[in-house]
Amino acid sequence: MASQVNNSAKSSIRMERKIVLEARELTRKVSSPEGELTIVDGVSLQIHAGETVALVGASGAGKSTLLAMLAGLDVPTSGNALLDGHDLGGFDEDARARLRANSVGFVFQAFHLLPALTALENVMLPLELAGRGDASQAARAMLARVGLAERAGHYPRQLSGGEQQRVALARASVTRPAVLFADEPTGNLDTATGASICDLLFELNREVGTTLVLVTHDATLAARCARRLTMSAGRLI
Repeated sequence: MASQVNNSAKSSIRMERKIVLEARELTRKVSSPEGELTIVDGVSLQIHAGETVALVGASGAGKSTLLAMLAGLDVPTSGNALLDGHDLGGFDEDARARLRANSVGFVFQAFHLLPALTALENVMLPLELAGRGDASQAARAMLARVGLAERAGHYPRQLSGGEQQRVALARASVTRPAVLFADEPTGNLDTATGASICDLLFELNREVGTTLVLVTHDATLAARCARRLTMSAGRLI
């Protein structure tokens, strides 16, 4: 009886949590010399505020394309993607960019730092785009949080791979986004550096209170998420 009550309470709490990401029959098709290819095939899902979710599956399963559509970086052939309650299908590219600036952080395998900007300037960028007057102060505090206070004036080429990914994590987290998307965040790092980045990723996620959605081939990293979604041939299985 106690178990039933406990399970009921958990279900009630889950129902009350805000849905921050939703896919409704999302499909993405592309043309190729061999004909039309279906990259993502009718995927539906819901992700609630504060969840940590791993998208796993073989290369070519459609994971990164699904993530891109959920983030508004790619447009589905059919179906709908909802981000923080907004149907992205009703937005043009400029409106999607504004929504991403307000609600989303990104961490990529290739870091994607701007080479002409210092570590501090890279972290300041999303704050400046949001019109924050405390951009420098907030960025310095976040760089200190990821252990790079003394590297604030260095350019990406002067940083190691692990340091560059720490800057990318700081940049992604500094605006306290509703959702943080991470696409193979440890893919370009050695095992030890990747493990330290994983620790930092989940620490920041807890501190900032974001929803974390990550694509990974790393079984250890996926196991740290509360939920794992497996894709195969464009479908959730």
